[in-house]
Amino acid sequence: MKRHLVLSSFAFLLVFSSTAGAQQEPSPAQSAKRTQWTEHDRKELLTKAQRGDANSQMWLATAYEQGWFGERNFSEALKWFRKSAAKGNADAQNDLGQMYEDGEGVKQSYVLAAKSYRKAAEHVPDLGGAGQGRNNLGMLYWDGRGVPKDYIQAYMWFRLFRVEPNRNLVYAKEHMTEQQILEAKRRVKEWKVSHHDTQD
Repeated sequence: MKRHLVLSSFAFLLVFSSTAGAQQEPSPAQSAKRTQWTEHDRKELLTKAQRGDANSQMWLATAYEQGWFGERNFSEALKWFRKSAAKGNADAQNDLGQMYEDGEGVKQSYVLAAKSYRKAAEHVPDLGGAGQGRNNLGMLYWDGRGVPKDYIQAYMWFRLFRVEPNRNLVYAKEHMTEQQILEAKRRVKEWKVSHHDTQD
């Protein structure tokens, strides 16, 4: 089964609106379109990150992980993803999980990936990293990596990942019994009630 990731451009704009400067400077979202950021961009983002801004920490980590400042720097990416994730940033929690799952800059650990994805997945609403965390956690349950293999749990997380078309959900349905699907749907309803999630 292929992993399908979708990050809404709305989520990018929402995240960046809190970090954009008052002087109408280009936001990181606008700057991300560049092939490479300048040293000035790095210093500005680093200053905000060092002051404890979780969104800036997440984008600084992303810039290091993607090589937006030139070379990719996984140790710096990991450091800043961890700081942002610890402050509850769902995008950072998801991206940190991805680094653990892929063994990018760290020893590969599906257990730590699952823990980080779960933190992201628990956020309501499911914009950006929360939705991706749900899908990624579902994939780990589907494959039994870092968590017990559990099609019902996988289906539940795929169902909570609100993207259309949701190919993972369609694929899961094709491989599950009607009883398993009904149980997964029951768990989805239970989760939504416990998390005060009113989205359909």
